[in-house]
Parts: sequence; C-alpha cells; structure tokens
Amino acid sequence: MNTLDKSALIVVDMQNDYCDPKGALGIQELDTSGAEKIVGNIQKLIDVYHSKGLPVIFIQTFHENATDSLAWIARGNNPNRTHTGVCRRNSWGADFYGVAPTDQDIVVIKHRYSAFFNTRLDSVLRRFKTEKVVVTGVATNVCVEGTIRDAYMNDYHVVAVSNGTAAFSQEQHDASLYTISQYFGQVLTAEEILQELQVSVIQV
Repeated sequence: MNTLDKSALIVVDMQNDYCDPKGALGIQELDTSGAEKIVGNIQKLIDVYHSKGLPVIFIQTFHENATDSLAWIARGNNPNRTHTGVCRRNSWGADFYGVAPTDQDIVVIKHRYSAFFNTRLDSVLRRFKTEKVVVTGVATNVCVEGTIRDAYMNDYHVVAVSNGTAAFSQEQHDASLYTISQYFGQVLTAEEILQELQVSVIQV
C-alpha cells in the first residue's frame, strides 16, 4: 500500500552554512532567505511524525580534508565561489538551523550531495521497513534532488515537500520540483502531507 504509514521524514542539510545569511553561502551572496520560510512547515511535519511514531531522519553534511577531493573542490563554473570552509566538522556552520533532532531522531552524516551516497541511510530505512520517503530541506535542486533521485533508484516511493524545501532562487526551486514530479516522485505541500498522514495512519 502506497501510503504514509510506512514513510520516513528526511530533513536535508538544514545547517547554518546553507541557511543562515551569515553562513558560508550567505556571505558568498547566495540568497538563503528561502530556508527561513520553510522552517515552520518542516517543524509541523516533524511534530506529526513524532506523534505517530514514524522515523525522522536528519541529514547533516560534514566536509573535511579527508573527503575534499580535487574534483569535489573544483566543481562548478564560478571561479569566485569557494567550496572549502563549508560545513566543517565541529563548526557553527555545520550546526543545525531552525530545526534540530531530538533524542528519538536519527542523524545520518554525508559528504556529498546525495544522502544515500556512501552513508547508512538505506540501511536505516530498511530497518524501519520504510516504503516511502518524504523529503524536506535545502537546496531543492542540489542535495534534496540528489537524495530524491537516489531514493527512487533504490525503489522507494518519494514525496518532495514543495513548501518544505528551498533553493537559492525561485527559478531553481521550481525547475527542480518540475523534474522531480515528472520522473522521480510526487510533489505535495506540507498541508497535503499532513492531511494524508492523518488518514493513512488512522486506516492501518
């Protein structure tokens, strides 16, 4: 049954360097304002998932010398944008922004865009017999979409939360959600998910 009673909520990269205007990307003049706007919707989803006893998984990016390959550091066409100094382990920039895990939540560490790449995420989801992942966080067109693509390739049903994800521009956000809706999963609002979650869990 393709319902939310066998789902997990995934919160991707809600961290200071990606979300706070004083973070590493904010000071590079990327527009991080979208992150603040989605905090409330993500928290509502977290609260309901907690109340239903469903898993909430926070994805936290750490970058460090051991994983900073030359290819990784040199990515992209913008010579003025640095990829070093972002979300370094034990830094303020790597700390959670707006929402944070509780003792009942799971934290999965990643070093690349996708939360599935060289992490324990798939093992955690299999442990909970998860069939569907509901994905929130930032950035829609980068780590969120990368995670959604890999979730789909690993045979999970996928939902992207349209007002629980954000990118560094509305155009990037909208284009990514369109791609997701056409090829990788559903795109729903937080309100639609909350309503469906109430119904699907009650019917179990």
